[in-house]
Amino acid sequence: MQFAAVRVAIVIVNYNVKDLLASCLASLRASLGRCAAQGVVADIIVVDNDSTDGSVEYLTPTFPEVQFIRLAENVGFGKANNIGFCKALQNGAQYILCLNPDTLISEDTIDSMVQFMQAHPEVGIAGCKLLNADGTFQLACRRGFPTPWASFCKVFGLQALFPQSRLFAQYNQTFRSEDDTYAVDAVGGAFMFIRREALEAVKGFDEDFFMYGEDLDLCYRVQQQGWKIMYVHTTSVIHYKGESTRRSAINEIKHFYEAMEIFARKHYGSSWLFLALLRAGIAVRSALAYLSAYRWEFGFAVADVVIMNGALLLGTFLWKGRIWGFPSYAYPTVFIALSVVTLLSMIAAGEYSPYAKPAVRRAWSGLMISFFILSALTYFFKDYAFSRGVLLLTIGIGMIGTAVVRVTVGFIEKIVGQERERRIAFIGNNAATVHLAEQLAVPHAASVGKRSRARVVGIITTALAKSDDMPEQLPVPIIGHISYLRKIIEQYRIDEVIVTDTVMPRADILQYIMEAAQSSGARSSCRATFRFAREYDDVVAGRIVEKYVGNITGSFADSAPQGIQYNLALWKYRLVKRIIDIVGAVFILTIGLPVVILRKPPHMRRRVRQVFDVLCGAKSLIGLYLPLDIAPTIVQSTYTTTHRLLQLGKIGLTGLAHVHNPEQLSPHAIESLNEFYVRYYSLWLDVDILVTLFFRIERHE
Repeated sequence: MQFAAVRVAIVIVNYNVKDLLASCLASLRASLGRCAAQGVVADIIVVDNDSTDGSVEYLTPTFPEVQFIRLAENVGFGKANNIGFCKALQNGAQYILCLNPDTLISEDTIDSMVQFMQAHPEVGIAGCKLLNADGTFQLACRRGFPTPWASFCKVFGLQALFPQSRLFAQYNQTFRSEDDTYAVDAVGGAFMFIRREALEAVKGFDEDFFMYGEDLDLCYRVQQQGWKIMYVHTTSVIHYKGESTRRSAINEIKHFYEAMEIFARKHYGSSWLFLALLRAGIAVRSALAYLSAYRWEFGFAVADVVIMNGALLLGTFLWKGRIWGFPSYAYPTVFIALSVVTLLSMIAAGEYSPYAKPAVRRAWSGLMISFFILSALTYFFKDYAFSRGVLLLTIGIGMIGTAVVRVTVGFIEKIVGQERERRIAFIGNNAATVHLAEQLAVPHAASVGKRSRARVVGIITTALAKSDDMPEQLPVPIIGHISYLRKIIEQYRIDEVIVTDTVMPRADILQYIMEAAQSSGARSSCRATFRFAREYDDVVAGRIVEKYVGNITGSFADSAPQGIQYNLALWKYRLVKRIIDIVGAVFILTIGLPVVILRKPPHMRRRVRQVFDVLCGAKSLIGLYLPLDIAPTIVQSTYTTTHRLLQLGKIGLTGLAHVHNPEQLSPHAIESLNEFYVRYYSLWLDVDILVTLFFRIERHE
């Protein structure tokens, strides 16, 4: 269908997902190429929310047609989109597509949406079918408004219990078919095709919403202006949901429920009873969400408390011949004291860390700390004093019990397959595939101290002949042609497909991916995730960060809406870090000096000199990594990010980059890791880096 000079603007807000954004822009290029033949003129506007992964510098040369707007701080999804909307309207766009960077557009998507909007002038906003990376349907692409009843059913779980009920499932509309086109209350913010007149009538997103809820609010206000909101099933988009929040310290749970409350207060604020019930439900759901996110930590903490109190009863019975061996007034005080001391000691030993699974070694260290604390307390509270025999039995039985629990859980994990290796296939028969296959055979940060959990199954070709740069001897076999992608995924049980091909047109590759994703999601239990790989070092940096970032909460997450904050810029963190450096350096130069001499005799002088640098404040035990070959560049202020970070942190004897082989990382990847460390520094982070590196060293020696 030929259009008469239709202008479309695609507005994308990016935050630390340059790899996904690159794939998104490539898919847009293919889709817009088809539209150009139909008379559609398109602008692509990327608003960068102060990314720290070098997104703008990385993508500008590859996509010169894109207009990049770089912001000085993370202003939130709604406000950043409004900035892009203003630019789009200035350019004369008749339709504005609000698009997430973690999406892959089908070749016919823009064409189909323009045709639909042209044929339905009463529609103000339209959305299409959104699919997860494994081909399953995303419920958020078409929703009902969170009315008092819909919110009650959503928050209190009635929707989950009765997904096919029109009465209870109004919010996610799970009673409706995903393969029909119909009017809805709202479509998801990951893909919103908006008519210019509708956008101008409501003046864009409400900037009170930092993240989440702004799409619902926009659809609500557009409907109030008399426009329709439509879900269009005839075209689909793959959406890697939640990637931006996973690569940041944004408190996703907090902002989601805050957004729901803001929406309810704004549009249903007259009902105080509803708001009270909603707040109560949000509090319960938030608590459950946090418990779910930290279920391992809470579960082991509860188990340890139960084990230690049981050990106390059993130890008392073995020593005194009766379970209740303390005076009656001592109960339940002794149980409370034992529980508190156990938990605090475990935490002091590094157990329950959000960065590492509980381990027998740390649990036993915590119990030894408990033993000394409880022994000391008996001198101050003699009326509640444990006898020495009961205390020894309690700790001994506790060590056995905590070890059994941890070993059993680890064994069960392996039995049920949670530790199963990821099965990876590559699309592309070139040297880049061989390089990535060899690199992925090396355990990355998330599996340090273990065998690699990534297995490269084979190569999926896109041409009958090999490329010129393909080696004669391949490290993995060729398992088929891309035209049989769905069958290959099912046959070889592929978990992840990484695209490295540069020969086949991107539009053709995306078409195969779309077909395979939808087919495997609907008909097969094998669901593969599709990713586009550019530089392996960026993949490694992302995985290192992902190991740590998912569980960062606290003051920074709470202050995120007000802008970016570097933890190492705060005096309390700098003070803690300096104290640790001094104590650690003194320990190494005294008690630990024989270990330094015995372990690294050829490098003894250099090691000792580096420790003296730490003691004098020139370096840090754990800090930033600075490759020698980019030092002159920093002097010339070319690497502005690293130069800025060195004003806050210090070069470390070890650090986050050392979790992988830092010599294999590019300067951009190193900058990303340095930026992450300075921004999200905590004592837990230092402890976990040391533990990770210790086991890596032990494994190699």
